[in-house]
Amino acid sequence: MHALSPYLALEHRARQHPDDTLIVLPKAARLAYAPDGLTFSYGEMFAAVSRLKAMFAAAGYGAGHRVALLLENRPEFFAYWLALNGLGVSIVPVNPDLRPGELHYQLSLSETGLLVALSKDAATLEGLDVDGLAVIEAGDPPPPARNPASRQHGLADDECALLFTSGSTGKPKGCMLSNAYFMTLADWYVTQGGIAAIRERSEVALTPLPMFHMNALGCTALGMIVCGGAFVPLDRFHASRWWETVSQSSATIVHCLGVIPAILLRLPPSPFDRDHTVRFSFGPGVDAQHKIEFEARYRIPIVEAWAMTETGGRATTTTARDDYTPGLRCIGRPRAGMDHRIVDDAGRPVPLGTPGELIVRAAGADPRQGFFSGYLKDEVATEEAWAGGWFHTGDIIHEDDRGLLYFFDRKKSIVRRSGENIAVLEVEAALSASAAVKAVAVTPVADALRGEEVFAFIVRAETAGGDAPESLAEDLVREAAERLAYHKLPGYIVFVDALPLGSTQKLQRGEIKAMAAGRIERGNAFDLRALKAALRRKPVSAS
Repeated sequence: MHALSPYLALEHRARQHPDDTLIVLPKAARLAYAPDGLTFSYGEMFAAVSRLKAMFAAAGYGAGHRVALLLENRPEFFAYWLALNGLGVSIVPVNPDLRPGELHYQLSLSETGLLVALSKDAATLEGLDVDGLAVIEAGDPPPPARNPASRQHGLADDECALLFTSGSTGKPKGCMLSNAYFMTLADWYVTQGGIAAIRERSEVALTPLPMFHMNALGCTALGMIVCGGAFVPLDRFHASRWWETVSQSSATIVHCLGVIPAILLRLPPSPFDRDHTVRFSFGPGVDAQHKIEFEARYRIPIVEAWAMTETGGRATTTTARDDYTPGLRCIGRPRAGMDHRIVDDAGRPVPLGTPGELIVRAAGADPRQGFFSGYLKDEVATEEAWAGGWFHTGDIIHEDDRGLLYFFDRKKSIVRRSGENIAVLEVEAALSASAAVKAVAVTPVADALRGEEVFAFIVRAETAGGDAPESLAEDLVREAAERLAYHKLPGYIVFVDALPLGSTQKLQRGEIKAMAAGRIERGNAFDLRALKAALRRKPVSAS
């Protein structure tokens, strides 16, 4: 690792090369706070960090404290993060889209004494009332710490940030992430090699992802600081100005999670499609077929990878060094220093090529080295996740004879129908192939006879607007029957205007599952199980 903490990594680069560019905000991004574009050098950022660090030190902040940041992806966020990190203070990055109850829960659980916001009148803060919480605007002096810290510098094991899981079931869990966690993650990111080889002081990484997730914070931002590069922190993903922004920023790396490539592929051709300097896209979770189409159209290879907030950079995979069969959801080769097993529900290793749950740990004497430090105030859940000395990912994976791993599905997203495991991603891909489908989400619902049945929420394409819903649902099942075995076909379909997506454009699987159960309970879904049975006996062509 290059430094003990993010603050020290910045200080090292700022003292060596103060005039190098750290942050790029291109004019094409049309950011409200930088309409003409803006750049920050390492020296400028370190000067801002030093001023804030002195201000917070004088107010008694240090190791053991947490400060919440409602600063979006703006330069102020990085100044506050790194200044507080230099004192040993942990940050709690706040999602500005949180509703009051969600924000109250996170701030109360974290026992944060101070929140720094762009505006105390921000809509997110309306009605917020947390005992002992002070709220200040960015730039204002902080109030004195309630309990002055006895130490004002960071150590490797100090908490750097508290990030919350997506909360697909139950309340979100607070993941305590140390300086060592983030430095391990950044070190992995810049040493993937292959098509993702990082050049010293030469890269510009662009991300539309929020800094309250480990990918943007630990890979893009800290990864670039570690290698002396620059990063482009967009406010969010804007399809209409994406390629112009990529081109104008001189980005060499772009991050594309979730449905972003699928949306970009629907755009009309543009002069900016290939007017860029991008060497690769870091795109965990991209649909395998979309990957093929994206790479052909935009001439940008997508690096697939796997990690979790809990595993950080210690247990992760990448396809950067390996070729594999196009169209397969390969997540690559495990990193050096990572132990892994693929096991069945009883914890027994499965045969090579057979899907099973991926469990992981750090190689060596300390299996938790480089992982999250635990779930805040939830030791039971922490130890359950580490049952048997291995971290249980909940992801269903299979491995080939070359040692490459392939994603099958998330354990909680699999439809277990009459003893068959059905990957929702496979069903979604088949339904998405129809010109009548704009977006789709598949989930299991309870079935008295078969245990579970396949349920699909579908957003219709504009071209399908005139079709009768029930007829369209039947046609989609018939069309999917050309690609899927009978048991994988949807037993229920509901048409919706939009699907619930998170801040990184990922489907909110927990919410989708609850929505489907509600539709079944109310009898408000097209029941296609009889059609499935008919197609089992004699498949009907959709042509």
